[in-house]
Amino acid sequence: MSNSKRGTGQYDLEERTYEFARQVRAFVKQLPRTACNSEDVKQVVRSSGSVGANYIEANEALSKKDFRMRVKISRKEAKETRYWLRLLDIGADNALESEQGRLIQEAIELTKILSAILNKSE
Repeated sequence: MSNSKRGTGQYDLEERTYEFARQVRAFVKQLPRTACNSEDVKQVVRSSGSVGANYIEANEALSKKDFRMRVKISRKEAKETRYWLRLLDIGADNALESEQGRLIQEAIELTKILSAILNKSE
């Protein structure tokens, strides 16, 4: 993951979610071409990009209610991305299995971070 920081010294979650979506895209390009992967890849690409897109929208929210709704959607998309990553067929490739596990772990961490943001915004 990138070590981008904002001027406040806080980790830049927009950049982290961007890197996550980018890494998911690089990962799926290496997968076996199967009928199931064809459909599941579309879903995981969509949901992984939505994590960051909704987080960006949350940061542009006009109200606290809108902010919380966008963060909830972002968290939902992170959970959904984890689900689709788990379904992908990696064949018997140990390197792909390792990368799949790393991306699943990142989806879990993003879910936890977004949950913490929601808890703090109450």
